[in-house]
Amino acid sequence: MSWSTKRLVEFQHCDPAGIVFYPRYFEMINSVIEEYFRDHVGYSFAPMHFEDRRGVPTVKIAVEFQRPSRLEDLLDFNFVITTIGNSSVDLEITCHSNGETRFISLSTLVRMNLDTNKSDPWPDDIRAKMKTA
Repeated sequence: MSWSTKRLVEFQHCDPAGIVFYPRYFEMINSVIEEYFRDHVGYSFAPMHFEDRRGVPTVKIAVEFQRPSRLEDLLDFNFVITTIGNSSVDLEITCHSNGETRFISLSTLVRMNLDTNKSDPWPDDIRAKMKTA
């Protein structure tokens, strides 16, 4: 299963030439992950972090940049979970615009307890929702 969302390239994302400055893609990736947990899983970062004292930091990420994106391009992000472990999840996020692949990101997130800084297993209800996209 996959899940998708869109982002418009804004001025804040660009260098003086109007091309997305690559660190901004990492911010967009994190924003897509946050939206996924909020809108698809139903577990937004506010209760996750402040009530449950859990987080999902990225522990590994690799990105292949294929084409530049420019100011006001509409970016389509396709989000696929490739593996769900006991407390980790492997993701592939592919970004397209105007029929071109802009980048492919492979990353691993780990659910962790913010008080102990140790990994924490996915609750069954969260795992079940993640399996649908």
